Amino acid sequence: MSQPDLCMTLPNGRRSLTGSAIALGPLDGRYKAVTEPLVDYLSEAALNRDRIHVEIEWFIYLCKKSVLPGLSPLTEEQELALRSIVTEFSPEDINELAEIEATTVHDVKAVEYFIGRRLAAIGLEHLTPLVHFGCTSEDINNLSYALGIKDAVHHVWIPQAEELITQLRTMAEDSAHTPMLSRTHGQPATPSTVGKELAVFAYRLNRHLNAVKEVQFLGKINGATGTFSAHIVAAPDVPWLKISEEFVSSLGLSWNPLTTQIENHDWQAELYHAMSRFNQVLHNLCTDIWNYISIGFFRQIPVAGATGSSTMPHKVNPIRFENAEANLEIANALLGTLSATLIQSRWQRDLTDSSSQRNIGIAFGHSVLAMSNVVKGLKRLDVADDVMAQDLDQNWKVLAEAIQMVMRAEAIAGVEGMENPYERLKELTRGQRVDAQRLQEFVASLGLSAQAQKRLSQLTPALYTGIAPDLVQFMNRSN
Repeated sequence: MSQPDLCMTLPNGRRSLTGSAIALGPLDGRYKAVTEPLVDYLSEAALNRDRIHVEIEWFIYLCKKSVLPGLSPLTEEQELALRSIVTEFSPEDINELAEIEATTVHDVKAVEYFIGRRLAAIGLEHLTPLVHFGCTSEDINNLSYALGIKDAVHHVWIPQAEELITQLRTMAEDSAHTPMLSRTHGQPATPSTVGKELAVFAYRLNRHLNAVKEVQFLGKINGATGTFSAHIVAAPDVPWLKISEEFVSSLGLSWNPLTTQIENHDWQAELYHAMSRFNQVLHNLCTDIWNYISIGFFRQIPVAGATGSSTMPHKVNPIRFENAEANLEIANALLGTLSATLIQSRWQRDLTDSSSQRNIGIAFGHSVLAMSNVVKGLKRLDVADDVMAQDLDQNWKVLAEAIQMVMRAEAIAGVEGMENPYERLKELTRGQRVDAQRLQEFVASLGLSAQAQKRLSQLTPALYTGIAPDLVQFMNRSN
């Protein structure tokens, strides 16, 4: 195939940039270094390699089981030679497949012919009719997609998610005892610790990661409408149900016994929903971190030589988290569309799933890119404990909750003068500036028991964190 002319002039008078080395999208261009591992599993070339793998394993399996008259197990050398078509799949093979498909105008048929061309050299030319025996294209496609998606999940997406959660856990443990003022509805609220708040996200993300890990990857091989009709006519005495289940299981997939022409993709929807939930929680983390940076709770460690703003030299922008937000939104838009589209098919078959599934790698790419950016962003954060300490010291009114709760306990214990604790603290603090002295004077005037008086007199916003440091340990729970 000839390459586009890089000297071609566009209608606007500029030189054309079209060419094989120039990417249209950011995943294969600007961010290629991050997303490239997905190429091995979710690219068009990877799909074709997996199709060849499924076709060859089916060929070998039928011979091994002597499913048809005249079939017998292949020699070890013949099996190795067949499997080497997959293990040695090369750029030249990719081009050859493209050339065959240009004639067939059918991608799976091109794979069948591609394999058939190689059988003579292995001494198996007489078995050319066995290639794709009993299969509709979707028998090959559904298994190939399942294998590629499974590998992408387990070898790329999950490791990246685990690295992210590990980074969060490390930060949570390191800052488990660092007090910070909470903000509910954006207003000063009961203090927590940095570690406990990060642990909340680590726990949430880990739950959704576990949901991804628990998804079953289903597959089927049962003919044009899932009825084994051609199989039964061609070989009526063969236990096709058993063979179908054994073969699908041999690929490391879960067998789906009841389908139309397609495997109905419900497992993909389950997977993408789980991934979407993970992504949405991560988006929540990004916006929280962004806001903490904006109020000075976290300091960003500058990258040597980097520029934050083209005009404001002082700026260190939270670009990693902003980048992640955008990519998570794109990923979830695609995952949502895939989830909704793939579980629907008109009657026994339509091609909407075929076009949709070609975008799976893009959805994965934006998710992986986002996680990578969050990891990099978290690694360049410093906890600004001095800023947090100042913030706490300016918000003694948050102790109003503790005081009124002690008053309630005192009233229950029979201490006089503890009426209307909530209303009295509301009057003291709401819309008012309350410092340590004023709050302590109020506490001293209440007539509390000696024990309660002592507890409250020693309490400060920085010490009002309950068992937040102890709660960090729960982020490692799997449920």
